[in-house]
Amino acid sequence: MKKLKAAIIGAGFIGEAHIEAIRRLGYVEVAAIAQTSFEKASKRAKELCIPRATGDYREILQDDEIDVIHNCTPNHLHYQINKEVLQHGKHLLSEKPLTLTSQEARELSHLANENNLTAGINFNYRQFPMVQHMRGMVQNNEFGAIRIVRGEYLQDWLMYDTDYNWRLEPVFAGRTRAIGDIGSHLLDLAQYVTGRRIVEVFADMATIIPTRMKADSAQALVTFHQNEYANMVSTDIHTEDYSSILVKFDDDSRGVFTVSQVSPGHKNRLELNLDGSLAAGSWRQEEPCQLWVGHRGRPDEVVRRDPELVKPAALPFVHYPGGHEEGWVDSVKNMMKHFYEAVQQGSHTCSDSVASFEEGYRIMLIIDAIVQSVETGSWVKVQQA
Repeated sequence: MKKLKAAIIGAGFIGEAHIEAIRRLGYVEVAAIAQTSFEKASKRAKELCIPRATGDYREILQDDEIDVIHNCTPNHLHYQINKEVLQHGKHLLSEKPLTLTSQEARELSHLANENNLTAGINFNYRQFPMVQHMRGMVQNNEFGAIRIVRGEYLQDWLMYDTDYNWRLEPVFAGRTRAIGDIGSHLLDLAQYVTGRRIVEVFADMATIIPTRMKADSAQALVTFHQNEYANMVSTDIHTEDYSSILVKFDDDSRGVFTVSQVSPGHKNRLELNLDGSLAAGSWRQEEPCQLWVGHRGRPDEVVRRDPELVKPAALPFVHYPGGHEEGWVDSVKNMMKHFYEAVQQGSHTCSDSVASFEEGYRIMLIIDAIVQSVETGSWVKVQQA
C-alpha cells in the first residue's frame, strides 16, 4: 500500500480532529500544516509533531509530494482555497459548508469532476454505524413508507450574550449561521438516510440574542471558547441563533427540522427520527451506539452497535466488539478511511458515505431556498442542480 502524504490548512478545533483521525489510518502521513502566519504554523506544528509548517498555503499546493489537502479553515476561505487545490491537481477533503454561495459551490463541483480528483466534504455524521444501520432498514423497507422525517440539532455554546465566535459574523460564516453551521449536517443526514431529496421549504429564523459582547482580543473568535476578558464591546448580531423548517421531499413525504445554538444543556444534540407506515426509528448523536425502533402492536426495541447485530452495510463502520463504544471521533476516522480508500484506488468517486461536492452544492441550494422563504414568508421550491 502506497504511503500517502497529507497537508492540513487550518489547525483549529476541526483541523486537529482531522489530524488525529488521519494518523489512525496508519498509511497516511500528516506532512505539513499551514496557518495564517509562519509563527502560528510553526507553533502548532511543534505541538502536533508535524515536520513542516508554512504561513502560506500556496507553498504546499506546489509540493508534488503532497497527495491530499484538508481544508479546515473558516467558511469564508473555503471557496478560494478549494478552487486552488483542485487547480493544482490535489485530492481534497473540505470542511462544510463547501462555500458561502451556491454559485461558488456549483463551480467547485464542476471543477472537481473535470479534473477527475477525489473530492469530499466532511459531513461526518453519515459515518456512524447506527446511521448506516438505519439507512439499511430504510432500503430494506423495514420502516415501510417513510411518512414523516423529524430532526433537531441543538447546542448551547452560544446561549449567553458574552459568547462570541467568528461564526457570528456574516463576513466569515456567510448569511446563515445556525443553518449553515449545524443545520447543513441535519439536512444532509436526512436526505442521506432516507434516500430522498428536499424539494420545497417553509422556514422561520430568529436572532434570539441581537446584541452580544465581543472581547477586544483575537481569542474572542476561537470556537467553543467562553469570553472572560476586559474591554468587551457591544456588537450587533445579524445571523440567526435558531431556525425551524418545514420541508417536502421528492416523494411527497413531509418533514420538520429545528436547529438552535442557544438551547441550555444540549451540547451537540443531533437527532433524526423517521415515522414510517410499519415502524419508526430514532437516532441521537449523543447516544450514538443505539437505534430506537418503535412499533404499534408489539414492544419497541433498541438495537445496539454490535457487529453481530447491525446490517451488513454497516459493518465497514464498526471496528470493535459490542460494548466497546465508538463515537464522534470514530466517525471522523471512518470519514478518513473511506475518503482515503478512494485516493488509494485512484478513483475520483468515493464511497457514498462521503458527501460529494455535488451534494454540497445541493445543500447550498436548500439553504438558498430557506433564506428566500424567511424573506418572503412563503413556501419556496429548491432550485434543481
